[in-house]
Amino acid sequence: MTPSQLRAKVVMERVLWIRDMVSSIKALPVESYSTFCSDQRNVAAAESYLRRGLEALLDLGRHVLAKGFGEPAVEYKEIASMLAQKGVLKEEDAELLKELAGYQNRMVHFYQKVSEKELYDICTRDINDIESILNVMIQWVKDHPEMIDQAI
Repeated sequence: MTPSQLRAKVVMERVLWIRDMVSSIKALPVESYSTFCSDQRNVAAAESYLRRGLEALLDLGRHVLAKGFGEPAVEYKEIASMLAQKGVLKEEDAELLKELAGYQNRMVHFYQKVSEKELYDICTRDINDIESILNVMIQWVKDHPEMIDQAI
């Protein structure tokens, strides 16, 4: 692949989608585990918002690699490593993104093993991890305006 420029529209769409998914998770009734589980729609919504938010975060990373560096990434965990190699993420951020990618993979392929308690814990304790990685990627984009195609 030949490097080109990141498409500003794609970046913005992914950022807004991820933020919407995280906000939707935070709006769920998670004040207690029993409240969260009292309606199975909460659990289903949490799983959907989390999976889609993670997919969008990883797709954003894939876009940065493909357009900005001409590097195709096939597997989600590979995206984290490649973003670190290119200096988009620090190593500790890449490790966190690898964990998130692994969890996304688990949600898609081993969904029957993801418990309600595990989803609840992620929604209450770990949801900020997504925002943390997103913010690092946004800052990298801001620091590299020459890599952005502003055309809509």
